[in-house]
Amino acid sequence: MTPEALLANWNAAWRALGVAPADEALCIELQRRYSEPQRHYHTLQHLGECLAWFEREQALAEHPGEVAIALWFHDAIYDVHAHDNEARSSEWARTAMLAAGVQPDAAERVHALVMATRHDAVPEGRDAELLVDIDLSILGAEQERFDEYEQQVHAEYAFVPDAVRLPRRRAILQRFLARDAIYTTPRIHALLEARARINLARSIAAMA
Repeated sequence: MTPEALLANWNAAWRALGVAPADEALCIELQRRYSEPQRHYHTLQHLGECLAWFEREQALAEHPGEVAIALWFHDAIYDVHAHDNEARSSEWARTAMLAAGVQPDAAERVHALVMATRHDAVPEGRDAELLVDIDLSILGAEQERFDEYEQQVHAEYAFVPDAVRLPRRRAILQRFLARDAIYTTPRIHALLEARARINLARSIAAMA
């Protein structure tokens, strides 16, 4: 997405929440965060891909503005040495929403949506299912983009020795492949499930 498209998406998300768009400085700060040097996958490229998916599929959302804001914040904090990135990102989202005058119940739902991107449980509710499917859409990308994604993830954790990093990465991909369904929203499942399974199996085999 271009900077203009990102700003338009940002403003539309806040309007969907029933409030005036948050300070443009916050939008710029989030884009700066997604451009940090330690990031190779969790970047503006990933954010733009997620937002583009959402713009196509937003009719599936129960609370579209909340899903959009959750996507903006879901990787806002990304420290490759930390284990609480989602918790810190979700707290930032909740604080920003309350400061902008969003109702507390909506802020709490967005907090929960961001936490769902830990991918440690089956998402519950239409919005969480959509958000998680969008976040995982990269697994069902065309082969060239998926391979680029895998290289980007390995680059983010290049400080971890191969003997440790590769088995851990393989185990993560195997957990996704072992699911009865990777995607839960019918349309995204139809579009991406088969290709995601091919991508995952190929990547797992390459790391064996």
